[in-house]
Amino acid sequence: MSNPKWRLLALAIFLILAAAQPRLACAQEKTVGGHVGFGFPWVTYDGGNVITPGDPFRASMPVAITVNGPGRLYFDLELVPQFVDQPRDVTFTLNPGFLWKLGHGWAAGCRIGFDINSSQFGPTPLVVKSWPIRHSFFKAYFAEADFIFRFNRPVGGPSSNPFTFNTVFGLAF
Repeated sequence: MSNPKWRLLALAIFLILAAAQPRLACAQEKTVGGHVGFGFPWVTYDGGNVITPGDPFRASMPVAITVNGPGRLYFDLELVPQFVDQPRDVTFTLNPGFLWKLGHGWAAGCRIGFDINSSQFGPTPLVVKSWPIRHSFFKAYFAEADFIFRFNRPVGGPSSNPFTFNTVFGLAF
């Protein structure tokens, strides 16, 4: 690096990267976010069994990382622990999916749920309505309606196709 040309080239590269750094950070702020919320299943139908809010308490606490794509499309990776009161149980669902911004705070899309340590998996079509929050770390609050379809194929057990209507209320950041 004793050659002045290499030093000048290294200095130019350093200055370009230093000048580009704030732009890269700003672009990342606009494209990566997430949300947290509380989910409540209103009805679950599973092969003749119907579970409603009158049955033992059930809830979920979804946490997601959202990556905005080009235009109106965005990717949402949701991690969802679910809690059941009686019998006491905690399950976990990995729920990646794509959503489409419809405008005026509305979005619709579909996630594919994989219930961890279970034989269940399947699509989760959803509709979201959000309202902006000004001057806060949180960018919006939202209400979401989930239509959860699962295919349950246990090894050596009977197959079933449970359906759940679920709502989620939360904050996006």
